[in-house]
Amino acid sequence: MKLTDNEKREILKLIEAEKPLPDKYRFLLFDDKREVELVWNGKTNEVTNIVLPFQVIEQIDEPRAERQVDTGTQGDLFDFRGRQKAGWTNKLIWGDNKLILSSLKNGPIREEIEKQGGIKLIYIDPPFDVGADFSMDIEIGGSTGSPTETFTKKPNVLEELAYRDTWGKGADSFIAMIFERLLLMRDLLAEDGSIYVHCDYRLNSYMRLILSEIFSEQFYKNELVWQKIRTTKAQSIGFGIVHDSIFFYTKSEKTKFENQYKEFDEDYITSHYKPDASGRLFRTVSLLQRGNGAAKNFNGKILETPAGMHWIWSQERIDEAFKNDLIRFTSNGRPEKVQYLDEMKGDIVDDLWHDIYLINSQAIEALDYPTQKPVALLERIIKASSNENDIVADFFCGSGTTLAVAERLGRKWIGSDLGKFAIHTTRKRMIGVQRGLKADGKDFRAFEILNLGKYERAHYIGVNMNLREEERQKQLLQKEKDFISLILKAYRAEGVENFKCFHGKKAGRLVSVGPINLPVTRLFVEEVILECREKRISRVDILAFEFEMGLFPNIQEEAKAKGIDLALKYIPREVFDKRAVEKNQVVFHDVSYIEVKPLVRAGKKGTLPAIAVELTDFSVYYTQDSVDNAAQTLKDGKNKIVVEQGKIIKVSKDKNGIVTRETLTKK
Repeated sequence: MKLTDNEKREILKLIEAEKPLPDKYRFLLFDDKREVELVWNGKTNEVTNIVLPFQVIEQIDEPRAERQVDTGTQGDLFDFRGRQKAGWTNKLIWGDNKLILSSLKNGPIREEIEKQGGIKLIYIDPPFDVGADFSMDIEIGGSTGSPTETFTKKPNVLEELAYRDTWGKGADSFIAMIFERLLLMRDLLAEDGSIYVHCDYRLNSYMRLILSEIFSEQFYKNELVWQKIRTTKAQSIGFGIVHDSIFFYTKSEKTKFENQYKEFDEDYITSHYKPDASGRLFRTVSLLQRGNGAAKNFNGKILETPAGMHWIWSQERIDEAFKNDLIRFTSNGRPEKVQYLDEMKGDIVDDLWHDIYLINSQAIEALDYPTQKPVALLERIIKASSNENDIVADFFCGSGTTLAVAERLGRKWIGSDLGKFAIHTTRKRMIGVQRGLKADGKDFRAFEILNLGKYERAHYIGVNMNLREEERQKQLLQKEKDFISLILKAYRAEGVENFKCFHGKKAGRLVSVGPINLPVTRLFVEEVILECREKRISRVDILAFEFEMGLFPNIQEEAKAKGIDLALKYIPREVFDKRAVEKNQVVFHDVSYIEVKPLVRAGKKGTLPAIAVELTDFSVYYTQDSVDNAAQTLKDGKNKIVVEQGKIIKVSKDKNGIVTRETLTKK
């Protein structure tokens, strides 16, 4: 480090004034080696190392039988249907993938992963669409001849927070989000592992720089260009965009890779192959390659190579080929090898993928999931960069295509997503894959649905983790206090002190407020119940934006058995509307419920009884928008779908401004 006296004085002056140093000092002070890198606001190489416990929500050991015969007594001596494989259990994890990756990397599951050889392949398709915000279009009606209506479900508060963290500051936010997660993925990836990152024109230039910084340009292998669109409309300025990019990097040189093949184009076969005497199609290929080499004997002819070239076959292989009539001479006397079309694997796949089509709405694999990718795309990637029994991971798993293909190809898998809809879609899909494998006599693996358990308040309350520890704690305490005060005020409860789990009280009930961007888990509720028993508390409300899947009604029944009246209530998004809070218009709804009645019908002789479930009652309190608001904002001649108190309502305004409402759900 060589600094002039003036530079040293300038640095001291700037530090004393608490001003940032000019960029030129970054290299003068810390590194003589200048490298190309991507810089953004708030860039840091620090990653979270938090370890949260995983909780099993559900374990799916056997595909549920769809027909009576699948559960009946096996009549044959041997059962040739597929069976569940022992050992590793596949994992579908609901939650923030930053915390999931950190907990996988640093927690006890890491040892389990390493025993299986580590994660050999990661494919991710992160939310590179700046407008993507977890909204979903849901089709309503149309089953009885009535017209189909489309209702756009807005994201819940957890998903909104994830969207804000990803896109709140535009590209800066996305890059910061993906950079930390890719650092964690690199550390979790096996030494001989590979990663494929899917993106499009909006972020591919940034992504290449980020990946090269994390994995090293040395281990860049390909930018795969996938032509996903066949026809495009004329653009006013510019050319139609018809492709995505998939970046392929490895963690080291010792990686697994197997070339993939596709069918030859018919025009190519016609132009390059011709029939032999027996009708077999063949072509001849040069036996020369670059590099100096010695002369070889071709059936009695000693042939030299052109300057700078060599014969690719040994003398023994040349002699063997002549015995099998696999060498022929061109018109100018040069020997070439014979390649028969029926012995070829196909046309070797390069980095331009134009043979895999987008999923259309009528395709068998279509799940009506907005970012679903074709099975063929993932098959090619998984076959190229993993072997059977390897672990394949997708930490933005969406509709579960990566996991479904991995299961069918005999790979183990880990998947995660923040969206509850994605987890439900993937769960249903994987049960279907299990059923298909079992029916085909192929083995399958059990899988479990997990979510993160206890949480660290600093990570959900929005504390700046780059602050010094003392300042961080001050900010944490203040933000937590403000958040809880906001919720209690909206709930019309008063604050309480000297409790571990409780923050307020209302109408003779103690109130516990859950985290702002994580679901309330079983562990959270169990701590509440424990404090109730210690302090003889019998009536409790737990308020949360989201609850762990599968939590109720079991947890309420357990609390009731211990003498505790436990109410679980959703915090509505209106808590962030100051006017609604001031006017006492915020309503906290109980968790939805359903009531069912089992119907058992005696089976015929030698068969098991049939069981059906009748839905006798239900209650859904979900609300999105309101009839009054829609009536005020609608233009003449337009209509809108809203959800009010669990009922789906179509609000219409005719050309004269007259408003009508039609309830589309019937109880």
